Amino acid sequence: MQVFLQTLIGGVTFGAVYALVAMGFSIVYRTMGLVNFAHGSVVMIGAYAASTFYLATRLPFAIAIAVAIAVTGLIGLIIERFLRPLENKDFTLMLIGTIGFGAVLEAGAVLIWGATGHAVPSPVPTEPLDLGGIRIPTYSLLVIAVAAAATGLLALFLQRTKRGAAMQAVAMDHQAATAVGIHVGRSNAMAFAIGAGLAALAGSLIGPMLYVNPTMGGTLGIKGFAAAMLGGFGSMPGAIVGGMTFGLLDAFAAGNFQEYSELVTFLVFAVIVMIRPTGVFGETTVNRA
Repeated sequence: MQVFLQTLIGGVTFGAVYALVAMGFSIVYRTMGLVNFAHGSVVMIGAYAASTFYLATRLPFAIAIAVAIAVTGLIGLIIERFLRPLENKDFTLMLIGTIGFGAVLEAGAVLIWGATGHAVPSPVPTEPLDLGGIRIPTYSLLVIAVAAAATGLLALFLQRTKRGAAMQAVAMDHQAATAVGIHVGRSNAMAFAIGAGLAALAGSLIGPMLYVNPTMGGTLGIKGFAAAMLGGFGSMPGAIVGGMTFGLLDAFAAGNFQEYSELVTFLVFAVIVMIRPTGVFGETTVNRA
């Protein structure tokens, strides 16, 4: 039972990070009907930016994360600005454009930080909490709490603010939204900026748990993408459920199958998607092509 609970905690911790990545995918998809294949690379840039400001300039970890979110938010705005002329004209080129941006970001990371990567020390005491024999890493509690707070703030933004309501309206029908005076381009730009910010938050939080390197975005991007599919692409609750499910699958597969864990995780994922192709919270999605 103790091993089970320890694995459960590890799964929830990584699941919280995957959920943030999946929400970044979903918010862009909901608004534009576009899968942003540069998203994994933005996660990597977020991890590098936060760790650099945290280690090199000695900023408090929370402020380093905020700066990283600002940096990647700007990257999100730039990507959207380059893709905007293609919206409603050439969907395939938009997809290729996101792949190209991902490659550029990875090459840029190698140019700036080198190809070897670096480790990031935990910003909180490394001594785990002992609750009845179950040892809980304090950093895991921090990751779960920050991810939960970010999810709550995003939900409040989407449901209680005019900007959020505008984004929801664009997601449902962008032509009707345009007819009532909503600036669709501005809404799309905000979706990209928020998605990039979520990616930076995920990358910043995962930094002390993994080795920060230029290729980390590939793995995290694929797992975040799979989590979004599992929950139902475009669904924000689905992204949370998918992220948690994928994190738990990942943790229990690693604990029981070791070197075959990735294979087992994606096999289970494939079976679930075959049974329910639209995901747990599958929605009728938007294709602007």
